[in-house]
Amino acid sequence: MFIKILLKYILGYVRITVEGYYIERFINICTTSKILIWNLKRENDVSLHLNIGIKDFYEAIKIAKKLKCKIKITKKRGIPFIINRYRKRKIFVILLITISILIYISTGYVWNVEIQVEDNYEISNIKEDLKEAGLIIGMKKGDIQTEEITNRIRLKRSDISWIGIELKGTNAIVKIVKAKEAPEIINEDEYTNIVATKDGIITNIVAQNGTLQVKNGDSVQKGQILIKGEMEGKYTGVRYVHSLGEVEAIVKYEKTEKFYYKKEENVRTGKKEEKYKIKLNNFQINFYKTLSNFKIYDTIEENKNIKIFSNIYLPISVVKITNYEVEKISNTYSLEDAVKIGTEKLEKEIEAEIDKSNTILRQNSRL
Repeated sequence: MFIKILLKYILGYVRITVEGYYIERFINICTTSKILIWNLKRENDVSLHLNIGIKDFYEAIKIAKKLKCKIKITKKRGIPFIINRYRKRKIFVILLITISILIYISTGYVWNVEIQVEDNYEISNIKEDLKEAGLIIGMKKGDIQTEEITNRIRLKRSDISWIGIELKGTNAIVKIVKAKEAPEIINEDEYTNIVATKDGIITNIVAQNGTLQVKNGDSVQKGQILIKGEMEGKYTGVRYVHSLGEVEAIVKYEKTEKFYYKKEENVRTGKKEEKYKIKLNNFQINFYKTLSNFKIYDTIEENKNIKIFSNIYLPISVVKITNYEVEKISNTYSLEDAVKIGTEKLEKEIEAEIDKSNTILRQNSRL
């Protein structure tokens, strides 16, 4: 469809308004007659706006006359009209034709890779893996073996349950479904002990299978056996079993942080400068020659690929470079502020380590 529309742009098309009581029949006849119309917009019951090629326009006039509809040209688009407008400027026309041909040729290549992950999960290093598997920006669409690439990714990564690649225009859309973690399979015939993973004080312990080695209130150390995988009966003697049980304990987490009363910090002044460069695949053109006017600054680059339609990207991207001036400021903190900032930082680190099912009973901080 895009190729047809692009061809219409090269050959020229017009935007027309069709007015009459038989607009639906007009659309149906154009469709059955294989007349390409696009970008339809209905204004009311008797008025319709649409795009149509120059050649098809004259056929549309005949259809409209039979249906007693009126046609009016509102806009003229395409290379023929531009050439007519600038027919005295030969260099401009030649340049325009050359660009149009290059754009047409570029539609046979992939210039952008778009990754869509179900539920917006984050898949690390997936772009590098796709490139290694054979999906490279700048490749001919006909040379991209989508099935082979997806098979390679599935074999390499266990965190992906499904992956598909769809080529639309010059855009390669990679759709991914993240694999769910498989539950751990427990062999209940295997002899095991339950041991402490951290130092703590036992608050509740129940053995469903095995023999208790500690009781409520006992202090235990990391690696100590809590429930032993042995059971002794009067008639059966000692049996080795797969220990099962539930254990609750109070665990102490400790972290330390050095925080200086005097610290030098980089603070943005609010001044910034913007520079631009254009990237043509691996070649780039800088539109600036001088270095930054700032002595100290942060730099942020924004890369925007140029596209002419929803899935038609060109091998051209505009890079916006923003430098934010930064100055070093020496801050002096009071003892209370230092303790507060350090405590908040450590609390976040500990909360990240603790499982969400656990409960924090008390928090203490000291110098």
